[in-house]
Amino acid sequence: MGRFSYLARRCRRPSHRSVLPVFDETTARLLITCPDQTGIVAAVSSFLYNHGANITALDQHATEREGGTFFMRLEFQTPHLDLSRGVLEQAFAEAVARRYQMDWRISYAAERKKVAILVSKHDHALLELLARWARGELAGEVTMVISNHPDLQEAVERFGVPYHHVPVTKETKPEAEARMLDLLDGQADLIVLARYMQILTADFVHRYPHRIINIHHSFLPAFIGADPYRQAYDRGVKLIGATAHYVTEELDQGPIIDQDVARVSHRLTVPELKELGRDIERTVLARAVKWHLEDRILVHAAKTVVFV
Repeated sequence: MGRFSYLARRCRRPSHRSVLPVFDETTARLLITCPDQTGIVAAVSSFLYNHGANITALDQHATEREGGTFFMRLEFQTPHLDLSRGVLEQAFAEAVARRYQMDWRISYAAERKKVAILVSKHDHALLELLARWARGELAGEVTMVISNHPDLQEAVERFGVPYHHVPVTKETKPEAEARMLDLLDGQADLIVLARYMQILTADFVHRYPHRIINIHHSFLPAFIGADPYRQAYDRGVKLIGATAHYVTEELDQGPIIDQDVARVSHRLTVPELKELGRDIERTVLARAVKWHLEDRILVHAAKTVVFV
């Protein structure tokens, strides 16, 4: 049995209800960024309590002891709310958010985010995401895989995921991106670049602000650009790593979500560095995607606050 067949059989997609915890159907998440001041937690908690919500998780962070920026992620249960979602959000905006100058949003775990994956020929990060999704470990719905090569179609379709081959050349890039945007329209809340070896144009990126995650096969900001493992080998590094970040117009400079490293020695060859690097890449990217889908990331300026 080939490795693609083995993975697909081991990771056949179960029904959503069989893999989601029961509480997820009634869990809502509130994310807040605002100027820090006294009373924020009390105001938010009191508002939710007064409308029948049960708070089950709360994380917070302030950049300074006084006068900084305040971040909060809060999970609450919705079965006993006395208001509909729309009315609750409007009431929160008027009673709390306006007073504290909040940038905020509420999401609902039952409304699973749609995920599109872009890939070229390297399959390790892609298959890691598909396997985790099939096991119910990612709280989203993979709607499609788009690739500029046909090589991985059979492997992807074994997971029951549509595969779209959209070739890209320097001359056809505008047409290719237009085709991709057409496929993605209404079908992607998050785009994951699982070793997609094409640079997206600024127009493409601007359509999905902080909703495109890339895995960079080096420990940013070191060894930016082509063949980072060769660059690392030539410099005799003692650590190699990978970086998951949001995509911005500036290449490989978007807000960093997660990073990891492994210790190496002079004994390792370039192929051995690449093999070790692939293991780091697949893990780092999967964590970043998981955290995004669970609304654990707040972007502020060029940085992220990640509540895990």
